[in-house]
Order: sequence, then C-alpha cells, then structure tokens
Amino acid sequence: MDESLTPENRTERLSGTVERVTYHSDETGFSVLRLRVKGRREAVPVTGYLASVSPGELVEAAGEWVNDKSYGLQFKAGELAVVPPATTEGMEKYLASGMVRGIGPHFAKVLVKAFGEDVFSVIENHPEKLLSLPGIGRKRMETVVDAWREQRAVRDIMVFLQSHGVGTARAVRIYKTYGEGAVAAVSANPYRLVLDIQGIGFKTADTIASKLGIPSDSLVRARAGVRHVLQEITGEGHSAAEKERLIADAVELLGIAGETIAEALKQEIVEGSLVQDDIGEKPCIYPAALYRAESGVAVAIGRLQGGGDTPWGPVDVAETLQKVERDTGLKLSASQKEAFALALTSKLVVITGGPGVGKTTLVNAVLRAVRSFGRKVLLCAPTGRAAKRLSESTGLDAKTIHRLLEFDPVTFGFRHGREKPLAADLVVVDEASMIDVSLMHALLSAVPDNAALMIVGDTDQLPSVGPGAVLDDLIASGAVPVVRLTEIFRQAAESGIIVNAHMINRGKMPLERGGEGLSDFYFVPAAEPEEIYSKLLEVITRRIPATFDLDPVRDIQVLSPMNRGGLGTGSLNAALQKALNPEGGEGIVRFGTNYSRGDKVIQLVNNYDKDVFNGDIGVITTVNGEERTVTVDFDRRDVEYEFAELDELGLAYATSIHKSQGSEYPAVVIPLAMQHYMLLQRNLLYTAVTRGRKLVMVIGQKKALAMAVRNRDASVRLTNLAQKIRDDGE
Repeated sequence: MDESLTPENRTERLSGTVERVTYHSDETGFSVLRLRVKGRREAVPVTGYLASVSPGELVEAAGEWVNDKSYGLQFKAGELAVVPPATTEGMEKYLASGMVRGIGPHFAKVLVKAFGEDVFSVIENHPEKLLSLPGIGRKRMETVVDAWREQRAVRDIMVFLQSHGVGTARAVRIYKTYGEGAVAAVSANPYRLVLDIQGIGFKTADTIASKLGIPSDSLVRARAGVRHVLQEITGEGHSAAEKERLIADAVELLGIAGETIAEALKQEIVEGSLVQDDIGEKPCIYPAALYRAESGVAVAIGRLQGGGDTPWGPVDVAETLQKVERDTGLKLSASQKEAFALALTSKLVVITGGPGVGKTTLVNAVLRAVRSFGRKVLLCAPTGRAAKRLSESTGLDAKTIHRLLEFDPVTFGFRHGREKPLAADLVVVDEASMIDVSLMHALLSAVPDNAALMIVGDTDQLPSVGPGAVLDDLIASGAVPVVRLTEIFRQAAESGIIVNAHMINRGKMPLERGGEGLSDFYFVPAAEPEEIYSKLLEVITRRIPATFDLDPVRDIQVLSPMNRGGLGTGSLNAALQKALNPEGGEGIVRFGTNYSRGDKVIQLVNNYDKDVFNGDIGVITTVNGEERTVTVDFDRRDVEYEFAELDELGLAYATSIHKSQGSEYPAVVIPLAMQHYMLLQRNLLYTAVTRGRKLVMVIGQKKALAMAVRNRDASVRLTNLAQKIRDDGE
C-alpha cells in the first residue's frame, strides 16, 4: 500500500477519477468507489453518498481517513460530489460508461475524437453537429440529446432527494412525471409524490415535507394524511371507510388533533376529491372516483335490464337447444338446460360455479345459439391469461377488458364508453370475481342499451385485488338473474385437482388417489419450513420435470401465500433464479433484484403505454447495457423497459396466489407452513389449487393445510353496491 495513505483525524479534500464503482445503492445512494487520485500510486478506496456515479467521472470528496476493521484504510467522505471531467480521456470514459443512453464505448471514442474537449458543449448546445459524423442520423442524434438532458435533470432530482434524506431510486420516474421543473414542483408540495409516483409512499413525502419546513400540524399535511389513510383502507378491498375509523387512523398516523383532521376531511369533501355517504346507517367516506364507479355500476345494471327485449327477440328455447346439441355434440344436464333458457331470455345473467361444473359447456352453447341468430358477440376477461383461456375454450377471439375498451394512454381513459359503445349484441365477461368496481364500471358503461350481458365467475375464489366485491354484490342484490352450477361432471370427477378443490371449498381435507400410476394431486408432508424449502427446490428442479416431462421454468409455477419470509416469493425467487437460470449471463441489478436474460418475470402494475398489465408473465430476452434497456417477451410480443422502469417487473418463478388469479398453469407447487397462519384461508388455498391444469403439489405442514381448509375468510368488504342496485331497480 502507498505509505502516504495514513489516517489523520482532520478533514481532508480529495479529487480524482472513478476507476471502479465497487458498490452503489439506488435506494440510499451509498457508494464504495476506487478513486484514481493524482500523486498516489494506488487507487484510493472512498465511501460516501452519491445520487449516481459511473466509472470515468471526476469526483470531489471531503472527509477523513478511517481504518475499517473489515476493509482496512479508506477515505470516509462526509461530502461527495461529481464534477464534469475536464480531460478528453475522462470525457470518453464518462460517455462510454452507459450513463447517456445511445452512447456506448465505440460512439464515445468517435465523439471525443471529433469534438475533443468541446464534446459536452456540442451535445448540449449544438447537437446538429453530430449529424456530420458517419452513421449518425437525426433519430440517433435526438436520442442522445434527450438522454443527455434527462440524465442532467435526473441528477438534479437525485441531489434534491438525497439532501432531504430520501432514497434516489425513483428519480427517473419523478423526472418523467414532472419534467425539468420536477424539483420546483416537489418543493412546492411534496405530498403530490404520493398521488403521482408509483413506489413513493406517504412516509417518504412526509420526510421531504419535514425537511422543507412544512409544519407537522399544517392542513396540507393533514389532507395528505387523510388521503393516504383512505388509500390504505381501500387497498384492503373496501370501496369506502367508516368516517369514525378514518379520522381515528389519521390521528394515530399523523399525531395531530382530531379537529385538524376533521377540517382537512371537510376541505377534501368540499373540493370533491372525497365523498361522504351513508352505508347502512353509518357515515362513510369514499374516494370520489370509487363513489362514481360504484354508483355508475348500479345505474348501468338498471339501464341494461330496462333496455327492452334481448337483441335476438323471443326464441323457441327447446328447439334452439336441440339444434345446438345436434350441431356441436354437446349434451347439457338438466341444470345447464335451465341456465341455457335463462341466458337466452334475459338481458343480463350471472353464471357462477366451481371447476368441472360445466360453465364452459354452458357458455359455448349460449354463444353457438346467439351466433346462429346472426348476432355479434364480444368476449373479454380482466387479464391477458384469462382472456387467452377464454379464447381457447370457446374457439372465438377474446380480449382483456382494457384492450376491448381500447385504453387511450394520452387521455388515460377508454375510447369506448357511453358516448361510443361497443358494437355487440352479447358481451361475455369471464373471471368476474377478479374485476374491481372501477373496471366493471368502465366495462358496463360501454355495453349498449340494447345488448345482452353474460357475467361468468367463481364466487369462492379470492376477491378482486382492487376495491369492491362486484360479483358477490351483484348476486347479493337479488335483482339480477343468477345461475349456480354445482354438479361435477363425470370426466371432471376423475381429476384429483377438481375433486379436491371442491372438497377444500366444503371445508374438507383433500385426498390423494390410491393405487398405482401417477396422480394429478399430491400432498408432500414436511415438518419444518427448512424441509418445505428443500423439498420444493428438489421437486421443481428434478422430480416434476423427470416424472411428468414438464419444463421447470415454462410449465411449473410456485404459488406462495405471502411475499416475505423464507417461504415467501422473494426468497423463493432468488433460490429458483439461481437454480433454473444459472446461464443467464451478466444482468442488471435494480431495486434490489437481479434481472438476467432468460429470467421469468411478472408485470406488477398496469402499464397502458406498453400495453402490459398487472399479472402478465414473460421472459427476459435481452439486457442491453449500452442502451440501458431490458426486453421482455410477453406471449411472443417484445416489450422494452428502461433500467429505471424495472420496478414494474418482479421475478416470477414464484408469485403470490393473489397474482395468479385468472391464470392457469400446467403445474402448480404450493408451499404451506404455519408461519403463513395469518393468510391460511380457504379461498386462498382453493384459488391456488384451481390454477393447476395437469398437476398440483402442496408441500407443507399438515397442520397448516388443515388450518387453511378450516378457515373461511370472515372479512367483509365495505361496499354499498348491492343496496344501490336494489334502489336503482325500484
């Protein structure tokens, strides 16, 4: 080691070029750097906080030398700042680092050779000069200029966030939302971040507000806190919150007087962002959008039912059924025939029932009949995978609800609605248990007055992730014709998956089929979480692929009750990624996750610009360090993500059971342990089991399985839709 590197208990200043970024946290900005300092033979280890840093950048540091027990002598910087490189060598290294999208090592060399020390000035002030270089067209020039402007603005945002004690990982998203005026916008009202930026919560905004000097008992903070608490409550699935609970929770969160909270609530109601209405006899508070959605669903139900006869008019049901059975070979049971008659004579009908009870057969018979009348049908489902399943089971085109309604990312609304209804005589929507009140409102608004609507779903599955309990409320209203199919057909009764799903639904322990040969349902006992973990890895990597000839990545899906813990999706994804994609090559670490080529990933939020939605699963095909992008194949459709957008993706070797709704997989593996006890509910296990098509394997403690089977989810979502439907029909 250089003998001149000696610790001194005084502040010193260093400046040098970053030779290597040993560690950098996107979340906190903490960095460990190797700095090439003039006059020192060896690179200097420096620690400190930087919003972002890349090799080749010039850094100035103020701090002191410390002798770390683990890492030895290093410079601990209290102040650390990036300054633009002044030499052509430094400029080339900076440009080649990938910091500026569109510029890689080769183009960096070309730029510096052409413009020398003026290269930064050319990009910023005279970008048209880039067009004189070979291979540089206007499109690439614009890409480089936009990326240069963006990275400068993003760095300003990062410095602002860091100076207020906040992680910098969302800086790019903040820039894309507010543009170059981001710092001014956030300084004026930091609480707007909660509403506008995915991944930024109230606590983060509150930290910034505190640093900016906004008083803790200010109305602006109280209003933001009330909105946040209500958002948390609706995040549990409720459409509204009891006013008393909302105020109490806000007082507890903010630590300010109830009178201030009440005044903040009053202002939110006056300005129209919240709505007060009674549910039962209790005053409740709705977010305005959910109130409009709930009321709109009730109005639409009344409008459709009051819209005259079915589009195909009176029909001879018996004769139509006979023709359908003759033409298709379908044979309907007595209960299906009654349902068939109801569907052909009603403007709106709800069809519900578990797996193997003939919902698909009934829907196909109705579709065949309606199409034989020369009528147009449209089919949809809430997720891409559910739509694909509907298409496969009917032989007709089916779309997601968003695609059917043609979401417009510019207006953030749908092109189809009351002013431009769908062109259809019959609209069929499947997997209705997944549809929240807002999406159902959008769909029903677009169904023409004279059209018929068939809503299909399983009320015993998990409710929608979003607010509301639309399918349950439609049935509970008593104002809508409902078909309940319960008979398990003979072919379905031979499936252990279907038989056990119904047993679980009735509160009985599932059974394994005796005798020789392979089954499609297995319970693998394991005494401790560690044993569950090791057996799960064993069956996925070796036993299931060898025994059932299934691909461990493409065909097998792990469904866990929870995200955290040793058996949560986070831990299992890390282990399965290592086991199933060891050849993924050099990836990119963002937001605490490593993304590599070949990784199985899931979309975590709706992204209307990219036309991908919460729950869509794909595989990473490329990781481009120069362009700073990742490409994902979603059902043979390539979607590109910038590195800063990767918080929209998560690994999908294991997903939560909630995320699996509407999907179906060749094989499902479910870990169950008593550590999941808060989530061991019958509808959760039932939903997981019914996701498997060829194989379901539950690995876990028998006590945990028994608890899940025994526990009915007693929670009731706070909604007023059923009553509004009844009131509207009177």
